[in-house]
Amino acid sequence: MTHVITSLCVRDRGCIEVCPVECIIPGQAADGFPMMYIDPDTCIDCGACVPECPFGAIYPEDEVPAAYTAKGGEFINKVGLTGHYEATNHHGKAIVLETTRQLAAGETVDLTPDIKANSDFFTSGSGYAAKDSDQGS
Repeated sequence: MTHVITSLCVRDRGCIEVCPVECIIPGQAADGFPMMYIDPDTCIDCGACVPECPFGAIYPEDEVPAAYTAKGGEFINKVGLTGHYEATNHHGKAIVLETTRQLAAGETVDLTPDIKANSDFFTSGSGYAAKDSDQGS
């Protein structure tokens, strides 16, 4: 079993440093992968990343919600969305995303497609090579 970072991820990065096996890699929107991703072959399912995520974006793979109900104000981050998000991350660095949409209270979204996107990042995306171009945001 592995953990999955869902599209509720807006790149806070706190999860990266607490991972004892260093299996969380930042994708890049230009490559079709705007979130952070967990290598399913390396993840030891310790769950250290879960409490570190201020957005509640990380779930055990078998618990990723098919019907996530928004509290209101959360952002969803996916290629193809055109909303602007700007904040600072866990380390005080600027985060600017142009691949977001803010969710309305009570809105329901299916986060299960993020399981495949997470796997695809390591099989057909840049995977660990993304570390070489990571700018820290």
